[in-house]
Amino acid sequence: MRRARDRALTAAQAASSKKAMDIVILDVGKVIGITDYFVICSGNTERQVKTIVEEIERRLREDGVKPYRREGEREQRWVLIDYLDVVVHVFHREDREYYDLERLWSDAPQLPFEEEPLAGERL
Repeated sequence: MRRARDRALTAAQAASSKKAMDIVILDVGKVIGITDYFVICSGNTERQVKTIVEEIERRLREDGVKPYRREGEREQRWVLIDYLDVVVHVFHREDREYYDLERLWSDAPQLPFEEEPLAGERL
């Protein structure tokens, strides 16, 4: 479980580095049992969604982790990257509002994650 937590945090940090919005990590392990964490984030455009996905995959690949499967890459509106113990959902902002996964899994606790401040921002 610790490794899954670290993977979820790595994915969230990678998304943050590409300016993903509203990054949330849900601890869904006790709620659904087929995965430990959902990482949910969004981008403003299809291009930004693609960039976020690429960065998440690059960072986790550096840790020796490859996705089991991917879905939604063609449209870049909701890309799902399944690492088995962590499932990453990268949404286009409009689609995220529509599907509202946080509401669907509201009984799952959130793993604290703070986005790193951008260069030049005050703490």
